[in-house]
Amino acid sequence: MKIAVSGKGGVGKTLVAGVLAEFFAQKGFTVLAIDADPSPNLALTLGIPVEEASRIAPISENNPLIESKTQTGLPGVLNLSFTVEDIIDQFSVKTPYAVSLLVMGTVRSAGGGCMCPANAVIRALLHHLLVRRKEIVVIDMEAGIEHMGRGTVEQVDSMLIVADSSMKSMEIAKGLYRLTKDLGIKKIFMVGNKLAKPEESKLIENFAKKNDIPLLGLVPYDEQVIKADMNGETPLQYAETSESVIAIRKIGEELLKLS
Repeated sequence: MKIAVSGKGGVGKTLVAGVLAEFFAQKGFTVLAIDADPSPNLALTLGIPVEEASRIAPISENNPLIESKTQTGLPGVLNLSFTVEDIIDQFSVKTPYAVSLLVMGTVRSAGGGCMCPANAVIRALLHHLLVRRKEIVVIDMEAGIEHMGRGTVEQVDSMLIVADSSMKSMEIAKGLYRLTKDLGIKKIFMVGNKLAKPEESKLIENFAKKNDIPLLGLVPYDEQVIKADMNGETPLQYAETSESVIAIRKIGEELLKLS
């Protein structure tokens, strides 16, 4: 099962991705979590201490690795035929919650179609993770998914689009839903997060219904999650009492039923 989690920045998609990864691991699955967000924080959610997490360099910024994979010795000519399995073995980190974590990072380029060395490695790595690997893969994405490419994104089993009750985040969710559907993903769901009041939940429900977006679950606003964020800790330490964690685990149960 391959699950991508996307949404506007700040809506809590990293929390959703991290708790889902931990949930599947607790169910006995082998799980690889991928942090592909421009501001990687999945390590903290999965229980890696701040100091250790800050030392994890994203693959996209590992210039010696990228050069070793793509350089040919000829100016302007890239090697685009290389293996990436060794990257996973060498650079994935085991977290306290039995989830392996790979901080992939993103590539910023002037041209959307630019096949720079870092982009070549990231795209090959992402394709390998989704097509070749057999374990459960949970990807914490940036808001857009166009950079994945049609041949890669079609291998995602489920796309979760996280939104809070703000109109801006819901409109972004609507755009992501249309884009994801056009790229061929079959199972696309909206997840409401940070919902402090019943009327906020109702707003998400009405928006999803109006735009024909399947709603997989609602996650309440949770002071324990806020406390963990403020202290640089994982909200998973409050797993038995955190309403947010409990709600996301229920979403994990639904995904298992659908798989």
